[in-house]
Amino acid sequence: MHAAHEHAHTHPNKKKVVNRLARIEGHVRSIKEMVDADRDCSEVLIQIAAVRKALDNTAKVILKDHLEHCILHAIEKGDGSKSLADFEAAIDQYLH
Repeated sequence: MHAAHEHAHTHPNKKKVVNRLARIEGHVRSIKEMVDADRDCSEVLIQIAAVRKALDNTAKVILKDHLEHCILHAIEKGDGSKSLADFEAAIDQYLH
């Protein structure tokens, strides 16, 4: 796990991200119930694909917020190289 940022900040899309994650959490619970109910594997896989897509879309919002609010803020304060390196590491981790 990567260390948290050392600066405090509020992202404008925080509520949107939290709401998306709550929906994803509910969706994952429903997939678990589908498996418990012995639903067709293809139906389960379709729902898992939907959750993966929802997670990817949520990650895009987080990455965009991070770029716009953390990286640019750090660059303005003269600490852009460390923030950019942290951002690159986060993208690498996400894509693997």
